[in-house]
Amino acid sequence: MTSEGLTYAAAGVDTEAGDKAVELMKDAVRRTQGPAVLGGVGGFAGLYDLSAFKGYRAPLLATSTDGVGTKVAIAQAMDKHDTIGFDLVGMVVDDIVVMGAKPLFMTDYIATGKVVPERIADIVRGIAQACEVADTALVGGETAEHPGLLDPDEYDVAGAATGIVEADKVLGPDRVQPGDVLIALASSGLHSNGYSLVRAVIKHAGWSLDRHVDDLGRALGEELLEPTRVYASDCLALAADEAAQVHAFTHVTGGGLAANLARVLPAGLVATVDRASWVVPAVFQMVRSLGGVPRRDLENTLNLGVGMVAVVGAEGADAALARLSALGVPAWTLGSVETLDASTTQEDLVAGTKGVSGGAVRLVNDYRP
Repeated sequence: MTSEGLTYAAAGVDTEAGDKAVELMKDAVRRTQGPAVLGGVGGFAGLYDLSAFKGYRAPLLATSTDGVGTKVAIAQAMDKHDTIGFDLVGMVVDDIVVMGAKPLFMTDYIATGKVVPERIADIVRGIAQACEVADTALVGGETAEHPGLLDPDEYDVAGAATGIVEADKVLGPDRVQPGDVLIALASSGLHSNGYSLVRAVIKHAGWSLDRHVDDLGRALGEELLEPTRVYASDCLALAADEAAQVHAFTHVTGGGLAANLARVLPAGLVATVDRASWVVPAVFQMVRSLGGVPRRDLENTLNLGVGMVAVVGAEGADAALARLSALGVPAWTLGSVETLDASTTQEDLVAGTKGVSGGAVRLVNDYRP
C-alpha cells in the first residue's frame, strides 16, 4: 500500500481506459443511430422516439436478450475481436424477427478482466456494424472491469434489443397450417451455438487454431470465427412480401434445427424435414468426423447449415424462394407441414423443447454426400 492509500486503479480498475474505449467506438455507434435516437453516447440510458409509430393500431413490443457463449474463447485465443459483435447481434435481433417484429434498438454489456481500449472498441465496432446490417440502433451499453473474477485478457458479451410489431401481424404457431412449406435460409457456418462441443472436439484432436484445413480452404480459427449471418432485414422483407405468405420463422440456435422448429408449430401438426435437401457444410462434417460425434448429438447441438427457417403457405413457396434469391440469401425447400398421424411413434419425433407444448418435427432420409 502506498502512503496515499489504496486506489481503485491499484485494485485493478482503470476508469480512464474505459473513457478511452468510448472515444474509440463512438463514431461506429453513431452510424447506427437515426433521428429517432435522442441524446449522445455516454448517457445513463438511451432514448428512442416512438412517435413515428403512432400510426400503429395495436403496437406490441418484443424484447430479447442473449450472449455469444464460448465462441468468445476463440476470439480471445486468436486476439481478433471485431467480428464477435455480429454473433451477439444475430443471436438477439433474429429472435425478435421470428415474431415478425422489427428490431428498433439494442444495448450491449461487456465484462472483462482488464479494459484494453482498443479491444473493447473492436468488439463494439463489430456490434455497431451488425446493427447497421439489421437496421437497428445501438443506443447504449456498458463495459465493466472485473479484476480477480476474469483474467486480464478474458471477456464476455451480452445484449438486449426491443422491437415492434402490429398485433395482427405477429407471426407464429397460430398461422401455421397443414400443407405449409418449410424454406431453409442458409447459415454462414457454426454461428455461435455448440462451441463447447466444437472446442472439445478440437482439443481432443490436438488441432491448433492456425492449422490450415484443406476442406475448409482456410485456417481452422478463421472458420470458427466466421460471423453469424444476421437475417433481420431479409426476414422482414420476406414477411412484407404478401406473395410469400409467411406464417412463421424459427431461428436455429441452441438445440439445433428440429428442436427450434418445433417451437413454432401448433399442437397436432408435424413438420417433416428432408435431410437430403441440402449438403451439410464442411465445418460440420469436420466436427463429426474429428470427434466421432453421433448424428443425433450433432443435430441436437449445431445448425448444420440452416440458420433460419421460414414456414410459408404452399402457394407462397416459389415467391419466397425468389424473394430470398433477390436478397442474396441462399435458400431451398426443406420440407413441409402436415397433420400428425396418431400412429406415428414418439421415437421418430422431436417435440416439447424449451418448455413449449406444441407441434413436432421429424427428420427423414440421409444427408446428401
